[in-house]
Amino acid sequence: MLAQIVLFDGFDPLDVVAPFEVLAAGSDALGGTLDVKLVSAEGSRTVVSGTRGLTLEASASLDPSSSGIIVVPGASGPINADPEEVDTIPVLLARVGETPLPALITQALANPEITVATVCGGSLALAMAGVLEGRNAVTHFQGMDVLDATGVNAIDARVVDDGNLVTAAGVTSGLDLGLYLLERQFGPRIALSVEQLFQYERRGVVWRNTGAEPLAV
Repeated sequence: MLAQIVLFDGFDPLDVVAPFEVLAAGSDALGGTLDVKLVSAEGSRTVVSGTRGLTLEASASLDPSSSGIIVVPGASGPINADPEEVDTIPVLLARVGETPLPALITQALANPEITVATVCGGSLALAMAGVLEGRNAVTHFQGMDVLDATGVNAIDARVVDDGNLVTAAGVTSGLDLGLYLLERQFGPRIALSVEQLFQYERRGVVWRNTGAEPLAV
């Protein structure tokens, strides 16, 4: 099984590295049966993050036909600066819509053997590109209104499981996302072994569109 973590220009490094390390540790616990790669929509290349010019290497092109997991991060940078002078997070996320990534993710969502996951602004990038209309998702709290405006049902939770789409909130939730994906795919013993290794306990309840509807109190 393949876990592909997507890099795009201006990505947030922690959105990438947190799930990468969790999934890689899960692969070790599984005996290496989960292959974890950094990829990009454009293929093998050096990709510059939005944080102090830090770079990571995409080793391959994103493949929407390979069964497994695809993780889309958010962007890092200023929010309120002049977008004519500085690449703000909204500008970086909007630019994702001009790349091949939305079309590739659309293909992936149509593949029953793939789970698409996002961290922080990753869901915003896909939503603004028109990929997530009508879905349940979460993003960083500062972008929830934008997510709602794109036709997404914005859920205030740490992690939201909407079937083949699993989204996580702010930047540190990439740890929670990775651990939940391990549990969902391989069971709680694998996820717990990585929690113990990292000395980190997941936060919050994973939201699913099941069970009783709570009454307003």
